[in-house]
Amino acid sequence: MRICCKNRRSSLPLDRGRAAADQNQDPAHMLPHSMTLCDFRKHAHSVADFVADYYRDLQLHPEKYPPKCQESPGFLQELLPHAAPEQGEPFEDILRDMQQHVMRGLSHWQNPNFFAFFPANSSYPGMLGEWLSSCFNGVGFTWATSPSFTELETIVLDWLAQ
Repeated sequence: MRICCKNRRSSLPLDRGRAAADQNQDPAHMLPHSMTLCDFRKHAHSVADFVADYYRDLQLHPEKYPPKCQESPGFLQELLPHAAPEQGEPFEDILRDMQQHVMRGLSHWQNPNFFAFFPANSSYPGMLGEWLSSCFNGVGFTWATSPSFTELETIVLDWLAQ
């Protein structure tokens, strides 16, 4: 896996000059207390691997992620610090806390043995769409706030109505 911006290569048209631009300009200053662009790329790959491994394990070892949470109320409060950290923690630590602590308190709706509510309500294309949507943080409730999002929603809903 390539995680360093200077070694990044892609055949996507939007990638032309991306690695060079990443090295020369890091817009982290535009997002206060944010990570660098190279760190974002590296951690985004880690999250993609985390999600892919989770979905793989749900199919191969569904017992690892029971459909219904097995914990008692308040369990997470005992596992996490009682106060927010003064400084941000390394992303690897956050991902490890997610895996070791948070996930054990979830109802795993994607488990093949989960039959309540809405089974199989997620998909890889849906997750990618959510990621793209969150990138723009667009508010698409009126045409004036986000014309493209509002029009796209209308078009897709019209397709579904046909």
